Amino acid sequence: MAQNGFYVNMNECSTCKACVIACKDVNDLKVGFNYRHVDEYEGGTYLDIWAASLSLACNHCAMPACMAVCPVEAISKDPDTGLVAIDQELCIACQECIAACPYGAPVFLPDMDTVNKCDGCRGLLAVGEKPACVASCYTRCLDFGDLEELKAAYGSDLTAALPVLSDPSMTAPSLLIDPKPQMLT
Repeated sequence: MAQNGFYVNMNECSTCKACVIACKDVNDLKVGFNYRHVDEYEGGTYLDIWAASLSLACNHCAMPACMAVCPVEAISKDPDTGLVAIDQELCIACQECIAACPYGAPVFLPDMDTVNKCDGCRGLLAVGEKPACVASCYTRCLDFGDLEELKAAYGSDLTAALPVLSDPSMTAPSLLIDPKPQMLT
């Protein structure tokens, strides 16, 4: 099975949040609801300061915590792509997946009385396009595809382990980060 996931280059992200807006648009999300978010970090001391941004959505984990706790098996992992999706017909909005996800990916949508999240833009992928977040990124710090192909394209020194994120051994996120060096300490 191939495992698709996201690549994020923290050294190139300008914090413009075009990825957030594109995701919001393609998923027709109302104000206050997002499947993708950009977290901002800063540190250092006078004359030696730094800032970094990290764009995150669902990490389509190899061992999804959300899927493991769903009482009605509404969450599944596509055997061909590795993408994790929520079946809106089966979801009972219990929100167990929200509590279980260490990355905050599932979102309760009260107007629909359901939970949903990033599905990797399955509709766009089906017609050979990249997810909306990736296509909208003008600095090209986001990419999406087979994890092995992303590693070949961007290098082997990528990580999913940052002190600001949950331990990747818990869920094996399909996420490759080119980190800001200061974020590793």
